[in-house]
Amino acid sequence: MVRNQMNPQIERIIQNIEKVMIGKRTVAELSLVALLANGHVLLEDVPGVGKTMMVRALAKSVSAKFKRIQFTPDLLPSDVTGVSIYNPKEMEFQFKPGPIMGNIILADEINRTSPKTQSALLEGMEESSVTIDGVTHILDKPFFVMATQNPIEYEGTYPLPEAQLDRFLLKMQMGYPEMDEEMEVLNRAQKTPPIEELEPVVSLSELKQLQLDIKDVYVDETIKRYIVELAQKTRTHSSVYLGASPRGSIALMKACQAYAFMYNRDYVLPDDVQYLAPFVFSHRLILKSEAKFEGITAEEIVKRVIARVPVPVQRLVK
Repeated sequence: MVRNQMNPQIERIIQNIEKVMIGKRTVAELSLVALLANGHVLLEDVPGVGKTMMVRALAKSVSAKFKRIQFTPDLLPSDVTGVSIYNPKEMEFQFKPGPIMGNIILADEINRTSPKTQSALLEGMEESSVTIDGVTHILDKPFFVMATQNPIEYEGTYPLPEAQLDRFLLKMQMGYPEMDEEMEVLNRAQKTPPIEELEPVVSLSELKQLQLDIKDVYVDETIKRYIVELAQKTRTHSSVYLGASPRGSIALMKACQAYAFMYNRDYVLPDDVQYLAPFVFSHRLILKSEAKFEGITAEEIVKRVIARVPVPVQRLVK
């Protein structure tokens, strides 16, 4: 992996997050990749590893308005998007915005609510707007959703449908901390929680400019062809029932642009594609039942595909 010195603004954000999150630099980097690429993240891990703290630290670092939605079986779509309430004094309906009206949204335990409520996020994640009572409300920008789910406990849960999984740019895990890292977590927990003292290091306007800047990162035709070949190979793999969609190819290209920009490059390398493909493609694959029975994971399949597809070694010259 070719890594130059990191962009100073992005380095400040990551260092700020590391004041709260110990040993989670990779997760912080990938979260920023999704944020810069105007994507969303699905964070799948067991309770208590710091998923909520990561999102709060990210929001505070970029001066963003943070909202948390605790998904439960009785949550209604209007509890997410908002509702129109009749005001008898004004003799008209007034819109009361829901928690989706923020910059950085934590959708906590998203698989614990009904598909109807899960789908309330779809329009916001894809269109950056929500429609209530026939009226479209534009969401604030930037708009970033980090949804969490517990991969162990499935009782009373509603697995996310493929249509909604496809709207997450990345899927990743936090993982448990190492021994020394967990000791440091205990030491910090004795005092004032670091999250309470965290200050912004980048303004919202600066973040919006960064999101615009990554669009100028050059993606050569050979890199685009490489991305498409990887996506198509997932569709024809013997263990895969449904492979990565064209939206997945677009997501991988945008993620690579953001990752290259993070490391002060104005062009995408094949290394970027190889590194990010498992995070972008894995949750978009539907495996055949026999593959699941054999214990094969989507991540393994993506890595096998990467190993088989020839890597472009030179730019396409027209």
